[in-house]
Amino acid sequence: MCGIMGYVGPQQAAPILLDGLTRLEYRGYDSAGIAVAGGGIEIRKAEGKIERLAALIDSEPIAGNAGIGHTRWATHGPPSDRNAHPHADPTGDFVVVHNGIIENFYALREELQASGASFASDTDTEVLAHLVASEYDGDLVAAVRKAVARARGAYALVVMAKAEPGTIVAVRKISPLVVGLGDGENYLASDIPAVLHRTRDFLIVEDDELVVIDADGASIETISGDPVQREVFHVSWDAEQAEKAGFEHFMLKEIHEQPSVVSETIAGRLEDDRVVLEDAAFDDDFARGIGTLWITACGTAYHAGLVGAEVFRRTLRIPTRVEYAHEMRYGDPLVAPGDLAVAISQSGETADTLAAARLAGELGARVLALTNVVGSTLSRDADDIVYTRAGPEISVASTKAYLAMLIGQYLLALRLGRARGVLDEEVARRVTAGLRRLPEMVEEVLRSEKDVMAAAESMVDADDVYFIGRGLDYAVAMEGSLKLKEISYLHSEAMPAGELKHGTLALVTEGVPVIVVITQRDVYDKTLSAVQEVKARGARVIAVAYDTDAEIGKFADVVLRIPEGEDLLAPVTAVVPLQLLAYHVARLRGHDIDQPRNLAKSVTVE
Repeated sequence: MCGIMGYVGPQQAAPILLDGLTRLEYRGYDSAGIAVAGGGIEIRKAEGKIERLAALIDSEPIAGNAGIGHTRWATHGPPSDRNAHPHADPTGDFVVVHNGIIENFYALREELQASGASFASDTDTEVLAHLVASEYDGDLVAAVRKAVARARGAYALVVMAKAEPGTIVAVRKISPLVVGLGDGENYLASDIPAVLHRTRDFLIVEDDELVVIDADGASIETISGDPVQREVFHVSWDAEQAEKAGFEHFMLKEIHEQPSVVSETIAGRLEDDRVVLEDAAFDDDFARGIGTLWITACGTAYHAGLVGAEVFRRTLRIPTRVEYAHEMRYGDPLVAPGDLAVAISQSGETADTLAAARLAGELGARVLALTNVVGSTLSRDADDIVYTRAGPEISVASTKAYLAMLIGQYLLALRLGRARGVLDEEVARRVTAGLRRLPEMVEEVLRSEKDVMAAAESMVDADDVYFIGRGLDYAVAMEGSLKLKEISYLHSEAMPAGELKHGTLALVTEGVPVIVVITQRDVYDKTLSAVQEVKARGARVIAVAYDTDAEIGKFADVVLRIPEGEDLLAPVTAVVPLQLLAYHVARLRGHDIDQPRNLAKSVTVE
């Protein structure tokens, strides 16, 4: 998730681009850069915060009335000056900025290199500059159209050419893009907040569309060339709300971003039935020889690890341990050479997780980082990396990063399972197909938010809440409980459904909310028995269940439905109603949802 800016008009472009990128810095802050068309095209870019880019431009001014800019959240290649956008072809006549993933960039890069092309960065984006240059024959729109026809992925691409200095061409394939309409000047941006203080009239570019802007206006057509008529969207939000895309809080915005996050995490990694993990260098011999698989993490990442452990046990038939990082580092773990340690951290900077991962490496394990941040300490320390590609997460209570961590572990399980020769091919086929369906399934769950709001109203005044489930459902219950107590400040407790009668059932009295996750068919009857136990004590039962489950409605007061799918993948959809439930309970209780008391986004101290 990166930030894109563009400007064409009578003013100097550089200050406008810098201002817009500053307002988009929440979309990425690894590096930033601009390209401005004057007599030619000049580029300025720098690793780090936008202040570094601004200082560079102060010392090396850049003039011109059209330009494009970018603030980066790294996915291919670590943060650095050379990997910062914009990227140019070797002549410098064509420049591009890009948000998203080019899935087949390795193949395209090899093809271009075989034809004599040289590359100045590690990014997938630079391939696009080469492709546009190679296709150019006096018509930038035609060149862009031909270039994107060769690129697979989800992205927003913006292009300028030296030969057409007053024109910017952009394409949207899933990643967001808007046009801001001015008087004799026009703008491009990833998000409305970048230019809301300059205009309130926008064109929203949709998927598989191409837009051309100049000082006189903007035109939209499909990538194939059919003209598109689009009504102007007039924004009435204030600037703060616009930054949240109209949502009341960043947490809610990030919950609603999850379909695209799942798409991005999968992008380019499922080729037919083969899994490609581009930064995981282990070979099949190592995979076959793994003794024990260790997962270490804290908080939400630990709960993602609980899901992963169950998935690994089922698909790999291998001993798997999940350890809180702060316990593992002092617990004298029996890690041995030949083990695989999966360290999970959204930021890649969680102090306890870093220490546990280093300990595992010192004891002989191969360390794989599952993290969201390219170039983070964890990614640098690890032998292998699976980047989750969730983009910056602003809310302290993690949502989209959790889903991306789950997807990363499913991909790892498929990769290891095939290498070890233990993964049933029919199971692999169903899981692969299920992963591809997940974005639309998560979208379907989000469309039922009103049902969740009604459930939230019924429990807003509770003193205690209990979450139950079995197997994978228990792992989801743990995360649901954490979300609720993080932001609503209600006492909440999660446990395996079978554990209720070993003590906690004494606390279940009339009206106490009990939230049950019930998706795993192999233990369905056992979980249903626990529902009946709490119902007999007067509990108010809120269930998360498949939309095909008729039985649960006989016992639960409220059923939050998710689309039926593979049980192994159910945690991805089942957690979404629980995220929404926590959010709406906290909203009704009037709490600061994005910055809950006593908590920080990344715990970088012991």
